[in-house]
Amino acid sequence: MVFNSNVFLFAFFPVVFAAFWAAKPKAQRYALLAVAGYVFYGYWDWRYCVLLLFSSLVSFFAALGITGSTNPKGRKAILVSAISVDLSLLGFFKYYDFFAQSLASLAPGAAPPLLHVVLPIGISFYTFHTISYVVDVYSGRVRATRNLPEYLTYVNLFSQLVAGPIVRFRQIEADLEAIDGPPREDWMAKGVGFFVIGLIKKVVIADHLASIVDPMLAHGPPSTFALAWIAALGYTAQLYFDFSGYSDMAVGLGYLFGLRIPQNFNAPYRATGIGDFWRRWHISLSSWLRDYLYLPLGGNRGGTLRTYRNLMIVMLLGGLWHGANWTFVVWGAYHGVMLIIDRVAQPLFSRLPRVVYQLQTFLLALLGWVFFRSPTLGFSMHWFKALATYTPGGAADASRVAAWLFIAYALIAFAPETWDLKLSTRRRWAVAYAFGFALAYLFMNGNPTVFLYYQF
Repeated sequence: MVFNSNVFLFAFFPVVFAAFWAAKPKAQRYALLAVAGYVFYGYWDWRYCVLLLFSSLVSFFAALGITGSTNPKGRKAILVSAISVDLSLLGFFKYYDFFAQSLASLAPGAAPPLLHVVLPIGISFYTFHTISYVVDVYSGRVRATRNLPEYLTYVNLFSQLVAGPIVRFRQIEADLEAIDGPPREDWMAKGVGFFVIGLIKKVVIADHLASIVDPMLAHGPPSTFALAWIAALGYTAQLYFDFSGYSDMAVGLGYLFGLRIPQNFNAPYRATGIGDFWRRWHISLSSWLRDYLYLPLGGNRGGTLRTYRNLMIVMLLGGLWHGANWTFVVWGAYHGVMLIIDRVAQPLFSRLPRVVYQLQTFLLALLGWVFFRSPTLGFSMHWFKALATYTPGGAADASRVAAWLFIAYALIAFAPETWDLKLSTRRRWAVAYAFGFALAYLFMNGNPTVFLYYQF
């Protein structure tokens, strides 16, 4: 099920919303949202609800075991066991066939058989939810909840279950504890506003950019200079509007149920430097990798070379987290190298005019997306060659392409982030929300499209 579908907009959401606010006790609201999460997730394939429940129960009882143990070695053993289970599930479903294929190309006789494992939607996201919870309990940053429905509500929260943002339990614990409170008018206004803006980003902008980019890349890499740059610029904008649109909708749905989901994007293409880019792009993932991987590895302690090593490890694993393909590994390595260069050359870069530094950062991010979008490394190499070699030929519908790229990049350059808007409860805002929803629904045209980050 996707947010931009009739079944969600006119069946699932209205029923869950009405039932939630009709229910009063915490227990009823926890149970309702927990079950709603399984219904939402099971709409794709109900069998994988078992996997989601198993992962949730492992981390829930592991946290209780950590809390109840006074033996440091025992507490650490429970922590390691829980993380191992979660990573084993993620590793099998997401990476088994990838590593089997890679090994087969290196040593055909030693490779295990391909199982053609189906990747469960959202497993990368909810695995990071459960791991962060157990680690936070172990480190004392959060108390283990003994309320299983409350915990399942956290893991199963349908608004961010399959594509984030990656929410930590401690970030919404207070709201979960106060879930039996009455609806707040200002939160309702924010919820509607965020959802409508996110829907517009997805169906009006991202999907139309996809209609330009996808045909260009359907049968191979772009063959001319113009097509290569149009595809790169189009995909760079498409990915941003698609994923930030999803994140806005997730935040909006959270507000509508009394839960504040943290910001996931902050004008990333206006960043000054790759380090700044990662503080603005997919904030929940980059901060997760910082807190649960980079800092435990030593962060920037222990000298310059160790800092660079830690950056490369984090970005390589961050790239692999996105998908089982060498293109994602190379994309992660590329960003690791760019982060190191950004640190080394910071004295020089800081003297550049701000707009030049921003354009440099944007161009580096765009080149990275070529790896990210390419199905193979060979595909990306041909795409890069076309980007760097002038050849005649342009887009078939140049005026339409130019119009949509102009709209997209004007918004990227000048429009405020959704979080910067003061979404009001006044009547004129209600009219704007209604108009925005109607506009987005007309662009949907009864044809829901999957969000790009569902594949990760």
